[in-house]
Amino acid sequence: MSTKPLNVNEDEIAKFNKIASQWWDLNGDFKPLHQINPLRVQFICQHIAWLDNDTQANNGLYDKQVIDVGCGGGILSESLTKLGAKVTGIDMGMEPLNVAKLHALETSLSIDYQKITAEEKALACSETFDVVTCMEMLEHVPDPASVVQACATLVKPGGLVFFSTLNKGIKSYLLAIVAAEKILKIVPDGTHDHDKFIRPSQLISWAALHGLKCIDASGIHYNPLTGNHKLIDSLDVNYIICCRKL
Repeated sequence: MSTKPLNVNEDEIAKFNKIASQWWDLNGDFKPLHQINPLRVQFICQHIAWLDNDTQANNGLYDKQVIDVGCGGGILSESLTKLGAKVTGIDMGMEPLNVAKLHALETSLSIDYQKITAEEKALACSETFDVVTCMEMLEHVPDPASVVQACATLVKPGGLVFFSTLNKGIKSYLLAIVAAEKILKIVPDGTHDHDKFIRPSQLISWAALHGLKCIDASGIHYNPLTGNHKLIDSLDVNYIICCRKL
């Protein structure tokens, strides 16, 4: 039996368990996630044609097997399910998962939510999923490279993996921590640790080590004062990448 510790930060789990009841409050602590979620869905849908040999017959996410790694309260999981995907959502926070299950029940959506790490799921379900999503999660675990490897294992050859996280630089520190947490109080103080932010080059390098080729990347611009959000070329702060398994 393996004695390797789980790739989990218990303080992070406790932090998100504490505010789990706010996951679906559109004006609560997770308001920024709700506001950028359409951009994440847009970026994913733009690349689904890669999954079909005949792009003229592309059916989008319909009937695709998708796993949402670090699903939290299910914001992205529900959006992808509504587009016809068969979604599995995994997380190690029990309270967010309970919220996700209840909200899916209330909205009559069928989503398979599980309390399991990405690494454990990868051992059980190697090359099972057409699409793997891992959004705003890598900066909250002790070993993000291990999660990237697990995502590469979970996806089928030719399938797509999407990662989003925060770039490591002075601009991201000023906007994501000083402005968002300290001054504007958009998210709870202590939500992010700048030391855990990940440069795009580092993330793409980890992905390449495990057979994932980055085929596209976009920045996610979010203006908390105006509520304006859009995909941009700059990866300075929030960014999202699409990788294809070779």
